Formats: sequence, C-alpha cells, structure tokens
Amino acid sequence: MKPKKVAILTAGGLAPCLSSAIGGLIERYTEIDPSIEIICYVGGYKGLLLGDSIKVTDEMRKQAHLLHLYGGSPIGNSRVKLTNVKDCVKRGLVKEGQDPQKVAADQLVKDGVDVLHTIGGDDTNTAAADLAKFLKENNYELTVIGLPKTIDNDVYPIKQSLGAWTAAEEGAKFFRNVVGESGANPRMLIVHEVMGRNCGWLTAATALAYRKMLSGCQWADGLGLTKARRDVHAIYIPEMELDIAKEAKRLKKIMDDIDCVNIFISEGAGVKTIVAEMEAKGEEVPRDAFGHVKLDAVNPGKWFGKQFADMIGAEKVLVQKSGYFARAAAANADDLRLIKSCTDLAVECAFKREGGVIGHDENANNVLRACEFERIKGGKPFDTTQKWFKDLLSDIGQA
Repeated sequence: MKPKKVAILTAGGLAPCLSSAIGGLIERYTEIDPSIEIICYVGGYKGLLLGDSIKVTDEMRKQAHLLHLYGGSPIGNSRVKLTNVKDCVKRGLVKEGQDPQKVAADQLVKDGVDVLHTIGGDDTNTAAADLAKFLKENNYELTVIGLPKTIDNDVYPIKQSLGAWTAAEEGAKFFRNVVGESGANPRMLIVHEVMGRNCGWLTAATALAYRKMLSGCQWADGLGLTKARRDVHAIYIPEMELDIAKEAKRLKKIMDDIDCVNIFISEGAGVKTIVAEMEAKGEEVPRDAFGHVKLDAVNPGKWFGKQFADMIGAEKVLVQKSGYFARAAAANADDLRLIKSCTDLAVECAFKREGGVIGHDENANNVLRACEFERIKGGKPFDTTQKWFKDLLSDIGQA
C-alpha cells in the first residue's frame, strides 16, 4: 500500500552515513513516486516530540544528491530516549504527566505520517522498537523502518552497520599524521583512542586500514624514516583480557629499540576498572540519558597512558582521539554502496508496510532484509577469533 506521507529522523551520535541515508531515501521516493510527501524531523526524537519538522520541497528533492558528499546530519540529531520520561520532562520536551511515546505517536498522526524512517544506532532503533510496539498496541496505523547507524558496528543481528567502514578509513588517515609526533620527543608514547564503547571492531579495523596504508609507503631507514617507528605496536579492545605487566615488558623493549611506542585502544577498553576506581574514591560517574558512562569524562586513553608511562620509561605521553574526526566524515565508496542498497530496500518495505531495521541479517545467511525490532540490540562483541584480526596481532608481535 503506497504511503501518502513519510517522515525521516536521525538520532544518537554521528556516523559517516546519516547525510547520505537521508539523501538516498529522498531520491528513492522521488524516483518511484514524487507525489509522496516527505518531512524531516529536526533534531531527531526531540523534533518529533516538539513537532519541529521540515517539508521536503521539489527543489530540495533536486538537491538530495548533494547530501552524499557530506558527513554529519543536515537535519540534526539528539540523544532522547522516549521511555525515559524524567529526562524528557527535564528537557522540556513533554509536560509533567505526559507519556513521551504517546506524544510522539500523536504528533505523527497529527502530521499525517504513514511511515517513519529512523536512522541511528542501537539506542535509536531500540527507541524506534519501543515506539513501534506502542503504536501497534494502541492501534496507530503507522510503520516504523530503521536504518542501522553506528561506527562501533555492534548491533545485533546486523552484519555491517552503515558508516563503520568509512570511520575505520578516516581513523587511519587521522593517525597517519598524528604518528609523526613520535619524533617530537625522545621516548614518546602515543595513544590513539578510537570510538567503541563495548565493541573493539572499529579499533581493529582502523589499525588494519592504517597498516594497509603503511604497506604502500617508501622508507628511508638511514635517515630515521622507518616503518617500525610509524607502525602499530599494540591494540587493546574491550573483548580482550589485558596483562598490563606482561604488555609493559614487551612495549619497553620496543621503546628501547626504536625510541617510541604507538598504541591503539578502544574507548571502552578498561572502563570497568576506571569506573571502579572512581566509585571507590567516592567520585560521581557521569552518565547520559541512556545510562551509559560518558566516556569523554572518564578518559580511558589518558588512563592507559598513565598506566604504561612509568612502566615502559616514556618521557612524554600523547593521547589523541580520532572519533569526532572519523564519525563526521562523508561516506566512502563502500559505505555509499551499502547505504544505497539499504535505503532502496527501506522504501520497498515502506510500500509493503513492513517494519523493522534494514540490514544483512546474520541469523538468516546474511540476507539483506527488515530485521524484526525485537531482535535489535546493541553491545554485540567483536569476534576476536577472526583470521584477519589474529593475523594482525601476530604481525605486530602481540599474539
């Protein structure tokens, strides 16, 4: 059944796919039937609750292709959880006594929306799942279709989240310049902190992409321009157990040999230990509306740098975070292909009124389909037994 009016919103943190996914949805609807109305809610679920939307005009449809060239989200994001009533009231998004899910549902009905496209990570799509369930239980005739955005690549049961490939490539580009700082001071320890709260996929993929860049470089060993000094010497992710004393012994030898050490870590690595230390000291652990620890506040990269500095004899520690650089990039060629296939299927599902999150379903032979909302959740761990990762660790001497 053809939808008369569809709405699009983006939510959560940025990823290199949001702008392109918006453009892809607008283009596909326009190709199939330009009479279908499209609106975009400004600032994610915040805009939905407040009824703040943009009508996509004919001129905007003609410009939709330009969105593939940019990162970020032109319609804006927010971190709003519809089931966190207290937070929604505190922000002034709903009044005391109101149910945010009902406010959102009523706004969609008021706006005449048949299909809502949510583009976001596990928090966004679990919020969409809650909303879809509420709509169904309360007899609202509306279909919710999600697109999986997270550079962590940690959404069950989605094989590959939109934007993750690009984020790994951009993180590698970021470190290609940062690693030059290894010659700025004797016995330099550089810690490259990569996004990834519970999953180490992005850190591993970034390290792999960076080392592929190195493989195509030329070196002047006699002048100190060596692959060894610019290489990755350690990778630490949440899924791996870490023996700090053992690793420090290995890294000290590298420091003694080449006068620098370069470490890649996931921002979620060591967080449990850091939080435990903060709580033991009676310090407040800052958390967001979803209850997640605010990683920029606990600063895992700094903590790792401090742990290793004395043990390996570092004279200076430099901690650099590639997250905001990587997640705001425009989608690369691989992600553009993935985005195109997902947005096309999302529109097809809209005509069939088939809700769910579009992605390659790991539990259905990796077929691209609308995965049922109740199966969507975050925190999928990275599989450290994969050959490419084991080979990577072996190559850097960490296996």
